[in-house]
Parts: sequence; structure tokens; C-alpha cells
Amino acid sequence: MSETTKKYTNGEITVIWKPDICIHSRLCWTQLREVFDPRNRPWVNMEGATTEKIMEQVSRCPSGALSYFLHEAENPPEEISSETKIEVIPNGPLLVYGNLNVQLRDGNTENRSKVTAFCRCGQSKNKPFCDGSHIGAGFEDA
Repeated sequence: MSETTKKYTNGEITVIWKPDICIHSRLCWTQLREVFDPRNRPWVNMEGATTEKIMEQVSRCPSGALSYFLHEAENPPEEISSETKIEVIPNGPLLVYGNLNVQLRDGNTENRSKVTAFCRCGQSKNKPFCDGSHIGAGFEDA
């Protein structure tokens, strides 16, 4: 099964959205609705904000469903902190910020950077990662 990928560009930056791994945290559209508005089609308006604001907001995506690349090769790659931070999202996933090597059930290792969302509800079809199933399952913290 192939993974769906959508791309949106303003000429300076291309935003990539992978809906199959989106956990619907709503951070994108609650914090930058001028660009991300699920009521519109397409739901991403790359003319709604500056490239810098778009980059900032995409970097907050907890699942990695949103990412971007800059069109200018001169831009240095983004620095990724070596510090690890863990955050519990109320009634949602466990977010781990930093560079990770995650060993999967099948023994393979997956490298992750920036933010990784781990399932806490036990309902994800993409364990150990969150796929947003906690919403439909009505997961609540004990």
C-alpha cells in the first residue's frame, strides 16, 4: 500500500503533508489558520503567511505529517537539538523531541528527529507511533 503525499509550494518553500501519519493534533490550523484551514480545498494556502512563519508552524507538527524543504540550496540544514524532551499531551500521545533511534517490533530501527508522537491509548495501527486513533477511541488520561 502506498503512502499518500500532498505537496504545496509558494516558490520558496514546499510543504509536504502525509495524511496517513497525521494525528490531527490541530496545532497547524489553530495556530496558523491563514495557511492551514481544513474548511478550505486545498486546505493549505501557501500565500497566507511568510515562509518563515510557515517553517515555524510546520516544525511544531508532533507527528511529522507536515514537513518542508526550501528551494534555495544555499540555506543550511536546520540544527536539531541533541537534548531530548518528553511531553504528555492530555488525552493524546506522548511527544518526544530530539534525535531518536526507535527499534520496531520487526527488529528494524527507524531514525527520527525533531518530534515523534508515541501512542498511549493502545489503539494505533502504526505502533509504537500515534496515528490519531485516540480520538475515535475516546482515550482519556486516568
